[in-house]
Amino acid sequence: MSRTSKSYLGTIISVLERIEAEQQESINQGAVLLAEAVAADKLINVIGPGGHSNLAAEEVLWRAGGLAAVNPILDPGTILMFGAKRSNFIERSPGYAQAVLESYGVGTGDVLVIVNAYGINSMTIDCALYCQERGVASIGITSTSFANNVPKDAPARHPNGRNLHELVDVFIDNYLPLGDAVVEIAGLAQKMGPTSTYCNAFAINLLMMRTAEKLLELGIHPPVWTSANLPEGDRLNREYEEKYLLRVRHLR
Repeated sequence: MSRTSKSYLGTIISVLERIEAEQQESINQGAVLLAEAVAADKLINVIGPGGHSNLAAEEVLWRAGGLAAVNPILDPGTILMFGAKRSNFIERSPGYAQAVLESYGVGTGDVLVIVNAYGINSMTIDCALYCQERGVASIGITSTSFANNVPKDAPARHPNGRNLHELVDVFIDNYLPLGDAVVEIAGLAQKMGPTSTYCNAFAINLLMMRTAEKLLELGIHPPVWTSANLPEGDRLNREYEEKYLLRVRHLR
């Protein structure tokens, strides 16, 4: 194993181990909210407001071993395939999040998982404020590394200078290293080896599995997808497809 790959692997493992070791209480609190939503036949709304954060919402859509009652909010404005710089501009636009959440029908009594490892951009902060204003329970998967180090007046921030972890009902720390990239390459000033996608995906999957455990404690069988590539996958998934196909926009 090269020094570069060993350094990258070691850092990723250490971050994931820290999430698992130190965030159990927060994950449990978040899972209670999600299990209550599913028990009430509501959807688990998930948004990754900005750039690569959208991958966390895609991670839990129609995912083998994932919950079927998940409603990812995947607005074209910040998805990278429609333009990376465009995404950057839009995630910094105050007021944009409200229209997105309303268009997906997120309202009073619902729950929203907000996944943004940096936790400072305008769309992210507006998602949390929307939850406060509309009576939506909020779970934030983010870190304090950027939030505690980026100046309050930095261009990447919401004009109010607030941080996601300060505004949500439940904060799950994904321990994103400051700068995101963590590997030093000889002769290169900029580090490589980004970490945020690993941090986000691991944290949200821990949350989904704990939610399934909470549902079982309530005597409810969790709606979990089977890989459609397995011989019995289509048959096993049919029940959930029929139930959620018209309710989850990006499932159909």
